Amino acid sequence: MCGMPSGESTPASVHESEPVRPTGEDRVAAAGSELIGGPLGRHALTGRSWWTPVRVIALVAIGMFALGLVQKAPCYNGAWFFGASSQYTHACYSDIPHLYQGRGFADGLVPYFDRLPGDMQYLEYPVLTGLFMEVAAWITPGGGSIQDQAQWYWVINAGMLMVCAAVIAVCVTRTHGRRPWDALLVALAPALALTATVNWDLLAVALTAAAMLMWSRGRSLAFGVLLGLATAAKLYPVLLLGPLLVLCWRAGRWREYGRALGGAVVAWAVVNVPVMLFAFDGWSKFYAFSRERGVDFGSFWLILSQNSSDPLSTDTVNTLAVLLVLLCCAGIAALTLTAPRRPRFAQLAFLVVAAFVLTNKVYSPQYVLWLVPLAALARPKWRDFLVWQACEVAYFLGIWMHLAYTTSGDAQKGLPTDGYHWAIGLHLLGTLYLCAMVVRDILTPERDPVRRSGEDDPSGGVLDGAEDVFVLGPAARPARPVAHFEGPQVEWGTTGATGGSL
Repeated sequence: MCGMPSGESTPASVHESEPVRPTGEDRVAAAGSELIGGPLGRHALTGRSWWTPVRVIALVAIGMFALGLVQKAPCYNGAWFFGASSQYTHACYSDIPHLYQGRGFADGLVPYFDRLPGDMQYLEYPVLTGLFMEVAAWITPGGGSIQDQAQWYWVINAGMLMVCAAVIAVCVTRTHGRRPWDALLVALAPALALTATVNWDLLAVALTAAAMLMWSRGRSLAFGVLLGLATAAKLYPVLLLGPLLVLCWRAGRWREYGRALGGAVVAWAVVNVPVMLFAFDGWSKFYAFSRERGVDFGSFWLILSQNSSDPLSTDTVNTLAVLLVLLCCAGIAALTLTAPRRPRFAQLAFLVVAAFVLTNKVYSPQYVLWLVPLAALARPKWRDFLVWQACEVAYFLGIWMHLAYTTSGDAQKGLPTDGYHWAIGLHLLGTLYLCAMVVRDILTPERDPVRRSGEDDPSGGVLDGAEDVFVLGPAARPARPVAHFEGPQVEWGTTGATGGSL
């Protein structure tokens, strides 16, 4: 049986040495650094001033977030409230001010317990997100017009979401101890600035990033609690338990996985069960809405539907989407157990969330936030990250221009349906491209920017440097160097002999 590198094969000095500088190993990062004076010198003093990486990156993230707020200024000053299409032509739409009145917060209704007027009978968000929205409503001043209140509601939510953005930046900075500057990918991500205040997704993203940090520190119970809270805010974080299960299976770390799973279940239940018991109809609205919602913006299902004379029913799409994501998860599991070296947790976390995004029947613009921190940890390569971000920015503009087209009446100003389909295709291709790069890194670890520095899995916690106890196929044979690969070949260390392989 082939094993992972032993503790002796990953020396402590690797983890205690100076932080990795992206400008020294990434050509795009080095070229970009010319804007601020060029790459950092080998003998520069680092870590000896107030300007530590975590503080710099947190401030950069806040600065980019602020630029995103400025981008929403045309809507804040009127486009949210006047004119059907101006909020789309300015690409500054946000759900937040619209749902302040539309979901009863302006009238003091209690989410999940009080029935809403209109077609949407209850709030269609998970409980922890509903609490976040309600807290912002409590803080919102009650005087003035409904427009004034909605503006204040957006500002207060923006402030709370800015805290979430800073938390994400700090957590990603600290997750890979020797690679703190990789978090600049998150802080400078254009998609984060553009979509941060479209909805409330940053709450779940921040909790997920904190959970990843806890797992990297070997705190499996804290990871589970934070992941359970993240799942109480948005459904996607629960997906991370799948690849973690397979990784722990390969490494034989069942006790740690049990703690993580138990913490997640208990934390989710603490938030959800009280509402479930006393307001079941309101609590279940999120799940019913997700099931009943038809094919919507951003998905390849929409392209199929709008180009078909006999579109698939919602039930059929639900079934097919579930089957597709399960097929993807099975492929990720097979990749995990057969890869020549056990994949890093961040790599698999990115792949499983990306699979969900690609196969889902809807892709709202802010869903890109789910992937940004995971992408920075999975593939910290500036070229690939920026290629993907360019595709996402193009999609961000495409959906608003398409909505401007559909709401402009006879003027038909904006992006027609065929053009919008190209924008969807660009989003899909960009995400698939980044997935392909991550899979290539798994199959040929010499190409992995993280592992080329000699590390195993800095975000893996108890998995970092652990021996394998169960592998399949190619994993039972030593990895071979990549043909025609230019760069240092990494020695993966000795192998264990703790079990059999198939």
